[in-house]
Amino acid sequence: MNFSVHVERWSTIRPFRISSGIWQANDLIVVELSRNGAFGRGEAAGVYYIGETIDSMLAQLEAVASNVRAGIDREALQHLLPAGGARNALDCALWDLEAKETGRSVWHLSGLGPRPVETAMTIGIEDTPEQAAASARAASVYGRLKIKLDADRPLERIRAIREARPDAHLVVDANQGWNFALLREVVPAMLDLDVKMIEQPLPRGGDAELADYRSQIPLCADESCLDERELAQAANRYQSINIKLDKCGGLTAALALAASARALGLGLLTGCMGGTSLSMAPAFVVASVSDLADLDGGLWQKHDRLPGLQFDGGVAAVFPPALWG
Repeated sequence: MNFSVHVERWSTIRPFRISSGIWQANDLIVVELSRNGAFGRGEAAGVYYIGETIDSMLAQLEAVASNVRAGIDREALQHLLPAGGARNALDCALWDLEAKETGRSVWHLSGLGPRPVETAMTIGIEDTPEQAAASARAASVYGRLKIKLDADRPLERIRAIREARPDAHLVVDANQGWNFALLREVVPAMLDLDVKMIEQPLPRGGDAELADYRSQIPLCADESCLDERELAQAANRYQSINIKLDKCGGLTAALALAASARALGLGLLTGCMGGTSLSMAPAFVVASVSDLADLDGGLWQKHDRLPGLQFDGGVAAVFPPALWG
């Protein structure tokens, strides 16, 4: 099997700010595989908050290059690389290659039924509540909004956004930016503002207090649930988990994680670490069995791949095999 990997940079339409940083571009690794005239691709951004970098992911892939060229399959890959961006890119490339070699779509291979997926549009942290409201108003074609917040006037921001978008399904994402006291303070008011879910309010490793807390708004683990190894602990503290292929290490692991989470009675959000439609397409498969999707990576970029996901408002049509799978 032929194997190559390279790095691409894709600029965002505007600076994207969350509680832990600001992005003006996404640096991505792209794995390409070919065999017997068939070609497969996978893309990953990695997980910055656990120390993954482009260089670390490239080093991981280089270390297993001989195994890949010898014809590794997806099952063996799960034991060869740890969860993370490198395994994600390679796992997704293997799914794509298998689909192209067999002439069977990823939907056939996974046993899932394709259906359109509605994505939330993410509203990054703005300087003022008024600017946040303006951004929410500008996203009027999207029925679901995911609002990034930190500890700076979170209630004022949500009130302004709710006034601007009384119709919207609102989800809040604090990206580890709050403490327990602030969470308890804002929940009653956010309940009154019809916030549907709060994602990762407390820091990873600093959320033990949630085990004895019964929030009036469902809480979702993101940074606190990287992969299946952390699922049991997350289930004791949260009502939902955010599955990201970069975190858990690919579509193979993501589908297994989704099944295990459902068995524990947890809700599912499928998200992304950013990227083009080549990253969004494999995540779309998991989103088809999730309660909520946050697959707006390509929408946040100045340009996307062609062909890419096609949206009607916030609803993405099932992706074509020419993109992936």
